[in-house]
Amino acid sequence: MLGLALAIIGAGVAVGGAGTGSGIGVGIAGQAGAGVLTEDPEKFGKILLLQAIPGTQGIYGFLAGFWVMMKLNLLGGTVPNIAPMVGLQILGACLPIAISGLSSGIYQGKVAASAIFMIAKRPEESGKGMILAAMVETYAVLGLLATILLLNGIQV
Repeated sequence: MLGLALAIIGAGVAVGGAGTGSGIGVGIAGQAGAGVLTEDPEKFGKILLLQAIPGTQGIYGFLAGFWVMMKLNLLGGTVPNIAPMVGLQILGACLPIAISGLSSGIYQGKVAASAIFMIAKRPEESGKGMILAAMVETYAVLGLLATILLLNGIQV
């Protein structure tokens, strides 16, 4: 059962790490957005999109956790008794999205906040702000891809 526990911890780390990054990032962008909206409520639509962008890391972490649950048949059926080394491999495979989701979520929130401040002064430049915030997304996607590829290579 130690192997199963390690694998479940891996899923939890993926969901928790990426979700924490998203929560912090969305919070940072939301604080900036609230300040701008007190001055100009008409910019709500553009600001809401920028605030939502850092939330995707949490989705990626959830996908990785779900992938582990499916691999281990935790959602129905017989759960396999896996060796501790396999559990450790699954835990390690979950680290790329946990780490990249945590860090990129926070930094994407900071970039989104700066883009929100840019919209406050130059609303016509909102597309550029979106692109800048989306650039940070690349590394969360790569973390998710690495996690999925690693999980697919593990024999349960």
